[in-house]
Amino acid sequence: MSVDDRQDAGAGLHRSSPTGPRTAPPLQVPPRDAPPLDARVQPLHGIFRPSLWSVAFFVLLLSGVGIRAYRDLSQPGAWEYWRESHGSPTMTSSVIPSINIDGRKRRVLTIEGEIGAASASWFHDRLEEAHLSDGDLVLLSSPGGLVDQAAIIGETIRARGLFTAVGTADASGKVRPAICASACVLIFAGGEDRYGIRGSMLGVHRFRVPKPTDDPVAETQRSQGLLLGYMTGMGVSSSIVEAMSQTSEIRWLTEKEALAMNLITTVLAYR
Repeated sequence: MSVDDRQDAGAGLHRSSPTGPRTAPPLQVPPRDAPPLDARVQPLHGIFRPSLWSVAFFVLLLSGVGIRAYRDLSQPGAWEYWRESHGSPTMTSSVIPSINIDGRKRRVLTIEGEIGAASASWFHDRLEEAHLSDGDLVLLSSPGGLVDQAAIIGETIRARGLFTAVGTADASGKVRPAICASACVLIFAGGEDRYGIRGSMLGVHRFRVPKPTDDPVAETQRSQGLLLGYMTGMGVSSSIVEAMSQTSEIRWLTEKEALAMNLITTVLAYR
């Protein structure tokens, strides 16, 4: 019996026994003219084999990204900025819905801590979350920190028409005195109106040149020029820059001095 005859017989056995025992399907024999099995199966590694140019391009792409990231992180302060942005910021904040200050109920954003490498962007995010409006208050308590970040925060406060004061507050709205020293004074100066709370203190000193330079005197003069422009732009007397330049240690301004410099615009005996 030929192969074809055996296949026909097997198929007929299945058809003639619908109620009988289940039998395996007949063996499928490939046609006589079919190509060998190994000739019909294509090896996968040939399909997905990358070209030399694609590998080189991928390596160059990764190298470019890695070099750019290294250059970014090698800049002064870059690691500190990354740590604050993706880890733990150096400042903390809270929102108090209403505090009665100067005869008006104001919404308050309190910020405390050292002014770090990412504090300006951190403050912008906190400000968006707090939903302050013109005349609302930023309450400060800080020993200082980075001057450039403080100036950006001060500019942001002025652009929003917000007021500033030095102090801390609890959830009930009870305000207590605090300190604002060094770069924090630049933030305080950004207030449209600047409250002096009895018992709180403002401290100034000479700012150090942030990095070594070939001409430290010229760099110091340039820094003082920038500070002068910032402070006078905020409506503060130029005498504050003179007070800063007189000492490398913190000099605590008296209430009378701060008023004479127009650093404080309104005094509050808040209790």
